[in-house]
Amino acid sequence: MMIHPLSDVTSKNIGKGTNIWQFSIVLQGARIGRDCNICAHTFIENDVHINDRVTVKSGVYLWDGITLEDDVFVGPCVSFTNDKYPRSKQYSQLTPRILVKKNASIGANATILPGISIGEKALIGAGAVVTHDVPDNAVVIGNPAKIIRYIED
Repeated sequence: MMIHPLSDVTSKNIGKGTNIWQFSIVLQGARIGRDCNICAHTFIENDVHINDRVTVKSGVYLWDGITLEDDVFVGPCVSFTNDKYPRSKQYSQLTPRILVKKNASIGANATILPGISIGEKALIGAGAVVTHDVPDNAVVIGNPAKIIRYIED
């Protein structure tokens, strides 16, 4: 495990072989598995679960309620949201969960809305705005994201 000295990591739940790079913040309750790569300029809140061999590229903020299963790739500046009706100084009592299943990949600058599930091996195109669940093996692009094909095994 390597935690860069210019990061702020208070979680003790970080797996062997995981790297956390500079200017990253990982709060105390976060759980990060083995052999992950958490790139620079990331933020990970308390109720976040990252499984094994996950890559989180720079500029990604993982808010409470997010789970990334094994072998997930999250591209640069992907935006996860966790409040359907955000208002200043008004906080929702319920945090909708976001689940990204095994081997899914999310392209740069995609936006994932609250309460979304992304299926196994799904591929989210760069810049897509995901407003509905994405099935296993689906490739989605656009705003709102639409299925353009399926990945065959």
